[in-house]
Amino acid sequence: MAEKRPTILQIIPELDTGGAELSTIEIADAVHAAGGHCIVLTEGGRLVQRLRDTGAEVHFFSAATKNPIHMLWNAHRIANIVRRQSVSLIHARSRAPAWSALIAARRTGVPFVTTYHGAYAEKSELKRKYNSIMARGDIVIANSNYTADLVRMRYGTPRSKLRVIYRGVDGRLFDPVNVAAARVEAVRRRWGVEDKQRVVLHAARLTPWKGQRYVIEAAQILKQRGIGDEVVFILAGDAQRRGAYQAALVQQIEAAGLEGRVRLVGHEDDMAAAFRAAHIAVVASIEPEAFGRAATEAQVMSTPVIATDIGAPPETVLGRPGVPATRATGWLVPPEDASCIANALAEAFAMSDTDLTRMGERAREHVLRSFSLRQMKQQTLQVYDELLGTTLADRPEPKSPS
Repeated sequence: MAEKRPTILQIIPELDTGGAELSTIEIADAVHAAGGHCIVLTEGGRLVQRLRDTGAEVHFFSAATKNPIHMLWNAHRIANIVRRQSVSLIHARSRAPAWSALIAARRTGVPFVTTYHGAYAEKSELKRKYNSIMARGDIVIANSNYTADLVRMRYGTPRSKLRVIYRGVDGRLFDPVNVAAARVEAVRRRWGVEDKQRVVLHAARLTPWKGQRYVIEAAQILKQRGIGDEVVFILAGDAQRRGAYQAALVQQIEAAGLEGRVRLVGHEDDMAAAFRAAHIAVVASIEPEAFGRAATEAQVMSTPVIATDIGAPPETVLGRPGVPATRATGWLVPPEDASCIANALAEAFAMSDTDLTRMGERAREHVLRSFSLRQMKQQTLQVYDELLGTTLADRPEPKSPS
């Protein structure tokens, strides 16, 4: 008898940008490729068409609401979808919709999976209670060992319910060979970068915890030392309605006399070309990254990374000074320390082109070995199989070697 085609329902507030959003699309693609069906409940966003291209069914849904009455109503609506479309399993990727999804899963008797995507702040008991939904899955997926340790520490979640599945990077999409020189040139042109100028890229949405102010301070320190006159610092990221913070960064740049040297360029669609255009990438987060996709995406494009040594980046970046130069893929520095960022940049600028290229090559090999998209897809399908008794993970993935 042929195995029943499972239907996986994922729920996420928006599909604009970010690791959770991209993972939703990638797992929808994996489910479809393995012979299953995927439904995604979301309020929408710029990535909706990309999701549809995987074969997933998109339902526009008030998934971002935090109103308790609306959340209860959402649970009723989700339960109806589960029954009507014979949903096999619900996978929640964000806190507010996860509460509704858990109620629906328990009412309908289907398995409930969560992915703990972020190192959520817990400044009160109420917030801790709210966050705890992400540790209530029948299986809880943590996107790094740092995240798994956090879940165990906060909620006492047993190891038997936890699975560490790193976010995966598509080694075909992010491949220097597959990124045409014209794409790289187009990115540099959008940024106003001249041919001989080198690029330091900080790619993150504009929010204080991503540490843009420390990148600006590092640029100022290097200017004072007379280092890197040919370097342009690119801060690429969407302000996401944080106009006051964006204005504060502009003011900081102007006060330091860095108008031409540090540039806010907004959201960048072609991240593969962006990282290829960069000589060094910086992840300057001052709060722990639960994973930090920018660090792996930069490295897989053969771009060395300077990252703060908190959260998951120490798992993804083989960083100087703790790692020998012959093995390093970048640098690890303390958070909120512009001097250390500046020192790492100065060390990178002093390296020969050959040594920097070799570091970039090691970085790509490191990511392909440990953080591939294929691994993430396979391991997530294994979680579904474990709960459903299916064999999705055993089916060969067509075409894509990533």
